[in-house]
Amino acid sequence: MTSANPENMLKHNKENSDKRVPLLSRTQDEKVMTDKYSGASFHGSVFNLSCTIVGSGIMSLPATLKMLGLVPGIVLIIIVAFVIEASIEMLLRFSKAGYAYSYGDAMADAFGRIGKVLLQICIVIYNTGSLIVYMIIIEDVLSGSTSKEVHHAGILEGWFGEHWWTSRAFVLVAVTVFIFFPLMFFERIDSARYISVISVGLAIVFLLVVIGVTTFKLVDGSIETPKWFPAVTDSTSFLNLFTAVPVVVFAYICHYNVHTIQNELADSSLIQGVVRGSLALCAVVYVMTGIFGFLLFGESTYTDLLSNFDTDIGVPYSSLFNNIVRISYAGHVILVFPTIFLPLRLNLDGLLFPSARPLALDKKRFVLESVGLVLISLVGAISIPNIWVAFEFTGATMGGLLAFVFPASITLKDPHCIATTKDKIVSVSMIILAVVSNVMAIYSNLSSFLS
Repeated sequence: MTSANPENMLKHNKENSDKRVPLLSRTQDEKVMTDKYSGASFHGSVFNLSCTIVGSGIMSLPATLKMLGLVPGIVLIIIVAFVIEASIEMLLRFSKAGYAYSYGDAMADAFGRIGKVLLQICIVIYNTGSLIVYMIIIEDVLSGSTSKEVHHAGILEGWFGEHWWTSRAFVLVAVTVFIFFPLMFFERIDSARYISVISVGLAIVFLLVVIGVTTFKLVDGSIETPKWFPAVTDSTSFLNLFTAVPVVVFAYICHYNVHTIQNELADSSLIQGVVRGSLALCAVVYVMTGIFGFLLFGESTYTDLLSNFDTDIGVPYSSLFNNIVRISYAGHVILVFPTIFLPLRLNLDGLLFPSARPLALDKKRFVLESVGLVLISLVGAISIPNIWVAFEFTGATMGGLLAFVFPASITLKDPHCIATTKDKIVSVSMIILAVVSNVMAIYSNLSSFLS
């Protein structure tokens, strides 16, 4: 036997590390999806990642500021953005060292097969919860919702009155059949880049209307002085503050799509710029939405801000602005669907059929898994009462694991001996933050439920 030339091995590994592939992972999709594909652009990747981030979590940020007060709420939104960026940077750095082409590969590199399976389970649960949240928002916008025995009319109900075809269940089924089913057949996330541009644009339209209406009322003098800090009167009100942390974390999570977007980039070295650009854009949108949404409605802010836009908001053409806000955001949420659904289907397939032929080559399995996931999300959306329940559940369980615990654990495991002292300190801090805030949030939720 002849020994391998170390220089040739390093050259071979470097060449392999520069090959990036689309959504269905390198092991499954290498031959199917790379032919005649020149790679995604930087700007398209920024929009795809931003679309992954700016989903439904933005709607509960004004309620977060209502709970925490203006100053702590803004500080929390900014701090979480920096912590998320740090966790993604560590995840990518350790993935590169281990030649890992997905989040699951990075977990497998550090913890073996069980680590990858655990991650896949978390992504399946988390992304299913996200899709359920999106569907609940669509129900609220189009068919209305009821909160604390107060009914908020939806767009269709306001236009046509109460009919069986304006009910929440029927409208959601119709949206699923005519919109979600066609969108679920995307096989590569870069295929959704134009949809992502439109989706982010619709979210900005929503934000601009909120800013404009709030500015008009500020000039008019009809805005009340906001609450700057939280009102803590007892231990229960103190513990309730921690329920805001998982909600903000939920609003930033995008880790499950970072490797996919990196794999599809024409120049994979641009991924750090993509991540920073996307997080900066989203942080600005989040802070502005939180501030102006909370200023506009004050203590009357609902957990789902869209519920506030079904009555007279005290400006000329109030009904028109209400409809623009709700329609633009409903459109945004609908178009976010592919960036959440594709990694969900990928990880479910990896769990159920780890040794099967590539999903892109098995159309029957592809269709059955896609339809099954959409139907499960549909049933969940019809059954769960409001988005705050879904936010707190997914954010306080899977969200903390995906965003903080898993990347920090990979760093502390340090399979390639590249972690610095700073990395380890940051990782321990992430785990403590995730565990303490999520345990307190779950305890608070259970106490409120049992009382």
